Amino acid sequence: MYLIVGLGNPGAEYAKTRHNAGFLLVEKLAAQWKSDWTNERKFQARIAKSERNGKKVLLCEPQTFMNLSGETVGELTSFYQLPLTQLIVAVDDADLPFGEIRLRPGGSSGGHHGLESIEQHVSSREFARLRIGIGRKDGLRQISNYVLGKFEASETELLEKVLARAAGQIECWLQAGLQKAMSQFNGVVDSKNEEKK
Repeated sequence: MYLIVGLGNPGAEYAKTRHNAGFLLVEKLAAQWKSDWTNERKFQARIAKSERNGKKVLLCEPQTFMNLSGETVGELTSFYQLPLTQLIVAVDDADLPFGEIRLRPGGSSGGHHGLESIEQHVSSREFARLRIGIGRKDGLRQISNYVLGKFEASETELLEKVLARAAGQIECWLQAGLQKAMSQFNGVVDSKNEEKK
């Protein structure tokens, strides 16, 4: 069993906001894999089940709100007795420029409350996190309005390419492992050459 968690906030008012980049990625994967979402109250999550290359895969959107995401992830990893090497968390990152993605095997939360919550509930930092760059507005530190704002119309095309690259990275992770997925897909999404990937 493999678990792919996209982080975000539930509710229509948060849909398509920068902070919900993780939700946007798992929704793209579910659409590509033709997987249907179900509400799993027991896990406080929306779950979509799939099978890729003979592996059972769960896509997950915690419905706890971002800062309590670890409650859902802790419950799921415990229930399925899932090793953390088979978990990947997709998350927005204001310290990465918009248009860049970075997969890492572990590391710090970087102040991201969703990641902090997961680290607390799985008692480890050793799980893969796929950071989707959303950048900062004019380099400001106080960015809550910005991250909770919706992507602008002018960003839509690049956003689609970023999500396509990130989805390809997840597929590569499932098929060939973390190192290959990192070396092949990490970096800046070139909006002109992305079709060649």
